[in-house]
Amino acid sequence: MKKENLRDNMANMELVLNMLAETSSTEISKSSELHGVSGAEASVIKGGNIARIARQQLEKETGKKVISNKNAKEIRKLSEGTKR
Repeated sequence: MKKENLRDNMANMELVLNMLAETSSTEISKSSELHGVSGAEASVIKGGNIARIARQQLEKETGKKVISNKNAKEIRKLSEGTKR
């Protein structure tokens, strides 16, 4: 990646799980009594674990990997090719 944003190179499900991790971390942090760096770190780890469990469950149910080694441009080309 040169000037692209990391999110520009994520598939839709990767983006959704990333947003789940971020939102979960924020909500955990808001409801927690912990403050400072250690509190933030604990919230982020818990939020990340929530997204990890969701990813693993989705992969188990679908039999497909969520994380792709393709970038967004490659994914768009593939999906445009299947729409025709």
